[in-house]
Amino acid sequence: MKKLFLLPLLLIMSVWNARSQKANTPDSLPDSIFSGKQGKMHIQGIAMDRVNGYVYFSFTDRLVKTDLSGKLIGSVSGFVGHLGDLDFNTDDGRIYGSLEYKNDAIGKGIRKSLGVENSNENGFYIAIFDGSKIVRPDMNAEKEELLRTVYIREAVKDYEDSVRVSGIPKAHRFACSGIDGVSFAPAFGNSKTSRKYLYVAYGVYGDTARSDNDHQVLLKYDVADWDKYEKKLSQGQLHQSGPERPAEKYFVKTGNTRYGIQNLGYDPHTGNLFAAVYRGAKIEFPNYDLFVIDVHKKPVTGEIESDSKKIKVKILSLLQAGSDDGKTGIRGWHFKWGATGLCPLGDGLFYISHNAKDNAGKEQSTVHKYKWVGDSQDSFVLVK
Repeated sequence: MKKLFLLPLLLIMSVWNARSQKANTPDSLPDSIFSGKQGKMHIQGIAMDRVNGYVYFSFTDRLVKTDLSGKLIGSVSGFVGHLGDLDFNTDDGRIYGSLEYKNDAIGKGIRKSLGVENSNENGFYIAIFDGSKIVRPDMNAEKEELLRTVYIREAVKDYEDSVRVSGIPKAHRFACSGIDGVSFAPAFGNSKTSRKYLYVAYGVYGDTARSDNDHQVLLKYDVADWDKYEKKLSQGQLHQSGPERPAEKYFVKTGNTRYGIQNLGYDPHTGNLFAAVYRGAKIEFPNYDLFVIDVHKKPVTGEIESDSKKIKVKILSLLQAGSDDGKTGIRGWHFKWGATGLCPLGDGLFYISHNAKDNAGKEQSTVHKYKWVGDSQDSFVLVK
């Protein structure tokens, strides 16, 4: 009798699961989702839990969680640093984001806007959120058991180092301004594997008077053993629990951009990493807004300049598509959106943030669904 009862129940459950999965396929996702009006800080990145149907928005000092209709589910507030780009890790079901504490113009501006102070320490972290515990608005980033952080020592070291450029002392090796873009992706040259690593992109100062800031910098980490580093966030006393060094450190020449890679996203459909930036101002470069890094190609050993000398590094390749700048050979696209949120969905579809601000100064975003084109003229086209 029990087996006879279980058969219809199992059939109902299988049909429901099939419908649920179908409802969250890229084609059936909403064409747009509104974040709701937030505070004074603009959107930095987005991530999506497609299985459970949630979208996460980073608004610099808070993380916002909505369902696919834009209904607010919960939020995490209380950050006095810079919460940046986000990505969803399908292996552990958590949201990973870049988190900065520093005393440059950005850090001071954030604290002034919020009317708060913290220690004078510099600290760059990967913030790891348990989305299942974000269940109501304004949950506290330090007090609630929903957030862990891992210290990114390599970026702090480069940020705090000083170098000489053309004989002139300059702060920040590689013009590192911190970290921002984050994404899970396969190893370069081995994109067919299912194993994913965390890639963390440097912010890079848009200083037109130095010549050592024309590459993007990506750090590669295997997060499988990161539980030994994860600590609660304490903004009054920043911890330094994290790996001694990255598994790899890569460089890709794009020409200088303003604050490096803002959003980084791995697209399994093409097998490439998409990098959205605030365009640079050096006239010798094409100053694209969007670059695509070719994950299919293995890194090559090359030389770049640092501290007035040539050093050997591992260099990544840009996809040979898009506009081709004849002078530099750099490929990319001019595209208005993406620097405040770019999330690959699969099947060549993306959610891309259109940021805005109302008359009262409240920041907001509507993510729109786009289709990747990637030809010599167009990058994305809006899905209507």
